[in-house]
Amino acid sequence: MTRIVLPVSARLKRRVAVDFPAAGSAEEVVRLLANGADSERVQAAIVLAAQGDIRKIQWGIKEASIDWRDVLVSGGLADQDWAVILDRQLGPATG
Repeated sequence: MTRIVLPVSARLKRRVAVDFPAAGSAEEVVRLLANGADSERVQAAIVLAAQGDIRKIQWGIKEASIDWRDVLVSGGLADQDWAVILDRQLGPATG
């Protein structure tokens, strides 16, 4: 089965750069997210739950492949107001 790669949004890349400032870390996180999560909401939930810990990024991607709803809960994006929270955490979506 071929996995679709989902580009990481500009606003999520900005958040990743803040949360993972070590040289090369942000680029690695973006690569992992693009290959391991199939929506901005799930990608963002992984980043928010990780709180700057690359090991938690890896956990989130693995968990998303099992049950993405658990990742949404961990990242605080499971409730109906998830879009408002996402905008608050990442800035408004553009486009």
